[in-house]
Amino acid sequence: MGRIVISETITVDGVVQDPTGDDGFERGGWFNSIGAKDREAWVLSEFEEAQSAEALLMGRRSYEYFMARGWGSRTSEWADRLRSLPKYVVSSTLDDLEWANSTVLRGDVVTEVSKLKEAVDGDIVVYASGRLVPVLMEHGLVDELRLMVYPCIAGAGDQPLASAGKLRDLQLIGSRRVGDGLVLLSYGVLA
Repeated sequence: MGRIVISETITVDGVVQDPTGDDGFERGGWFNSIGAKDREAWVLSEFEEAQSAEALLMGRRSYEYFMARGWGSRTSEWADRLRSLPKYVVSSTLDDLEWANSTVLRGDVVTEVSKLKEAVDGDIVVYASGRLVPVLMEHGLVDELRLMVYPCIAGAGDQPLASAGKLRDLQLIGSRRVGDGLVLLSYGVLA
């Protein structure tokens, strides 16, 4: 049986919105506040996570975000690994997906993701899906949260974990420093 793992880059105050500043959010761009050493450590950490994943799950907007940044055709070990993974995209509007090994999930999100968990053996990683994450949390489909915490406070913006539907107890299963300024926190989501 598969495990849903939410993997977010997040500010200290829980904001995930517009990390690169490309979307014009006035408090966006916080992803760029780290130095080269931290960025290299972040890339290594993300590549390690991709190596241990069995599949990716994302919403339409996240899929389009990745495609607009060339992930479908980039050349690197990390990009090759992401390209090789099965990718499941929750969407009612997309039909043809360009990224290799991508499949559209239609219909009721909870039903489709539950079926996916039954079909995949291993970690199903959810990257940066601000609308999908609260739905998965609300319906108890998330097994683990991996939060790459950036050393800044946005003060406003989308906080998908804040709208998880109800109080969720978590159990710390890992923490480690990434580079000089980032922290990766891993929590198991308790029933």
